[in-house]
Amino acid sequence: VFTLESPATNTDRTLVLPDEAGTVLTTAGVPASAMPAGSVLQVVHGAYTSQQTLSPGSSWAEVTGLSATITPSSATSKILVSASINASGSTSNYVVTFRLYRNGSYIEVSPNNSLRPGTFITIGAQQWNNYFRYQATGVYLDSPASTSSLTYKLYTRDTRDNGVVFINSGYYDENGASNPVGYSSITLMEIAA
Repeated sequence: VFTLESPATNTDRTLVLPDEAGTVLTTAGVPASAMPAGSVLQVVHGAYTSQQTLSPGSSWAEVTGLSATITPSSATSKILVSASINASGSTSNYVVTFRLYRNGSYIEVSPNNSLRPGTFITIGAQQWNNYFRYQATGVYLDSPASTSSLTYKLYTRDTRDNGVVFINSGYYDENGASNPVGYSSITLMEIAA
């Protein structure tokens, strides 16, 4: 049964249907399948304000606590990953490098070869007093071709000296106005294709 009901009004009303194919907007909203390419279908945000010290050496260590999970509504959707990380290293010339992972698998955002490691975010510094810390960002448009749950995380290491990596803090981390609490985050946006 299909029922078309007129509004409760004493005034004459005219409803003009468009002379084109498409979906009529209702109070239920527009289905994701009807959204034009480039539309943002959903947003997921993960924030991390704790401080973390990692000693991965020559391996890659997960930045635990910093992640976001999204379930795409369509296998053709893209996932726009945006991450902002507050970090520093422990040596006088560090290159703190971050890689992007999806469901535990490394995503090769930039070329990776035997001479140069691939990276998503890189913080490089020559410091004289081990106080320097940085806020760096990275953006990547992923094509997972999936409607399953996807969890994005960051892994890190000092690719120059295999030194210690500090998240949301610096080498000298003491209470005081000169050592504010850092903020790191990761945001996922499903983009209609």
